[in-house]
Amino acid sequence: MKNEVSHPSSGVTGRVQKIIREYGERKWGLIPLLQRVQEEIGYIPKETVEPIADSLRLFPSQVQGVISFYSQFSTEPRGRNIVRVCRGTACHVRGGKTILKLVKRHLSIDEGQTTPDLEYTLETVACIGVCALAPNIVISNRVFGHMNPKKLEILLRKGKE
Repeated sequence: MKNEVSHPSSGVTGRVQKIIREYGERKWGLIPLLQRVQEEIGYIPKETVEPIADSLRLFPSQVQGVISFYSQFSTEPRGRNIVRVCRGTACHVRGGKTILKLVKRHLSIDEGQTTPDLEYTLETVACIGVCALAPNIVISNRVFGHMNPKKLEILLRKGKE
């Protein structure tokens, strides 16, 4: 996944235009189209909202409404690795708050932020769904359970090598 900005002259990258053409005028395709754009570019550039809306015969506000409603979508560049720390009850009572604090310190970012090198974005989630393994974190869709400060340090250090 590459993070790149669109060409200023066209307002939309050729890759985004190609994705838009694949979906044609099918309004039902809005969410899959947005997912593809984000997968391809790394985020949904704000300047792509209008061309997407035009192609699906929607208002730009409708497209933006979907983007802002679903937390999976971002209009800002995100890291190649998304780190999600669980804030669910099981994780909380088993040390999740400490895990979050250590991740913030190690990456030098806060929740919702991305490292300057676009390597990591830090998010928190209400529940990952594997409470028996609490506390949990997810890095790039891979779950790591039974987190403790030592395991976390090894995991994050390995990611920086």
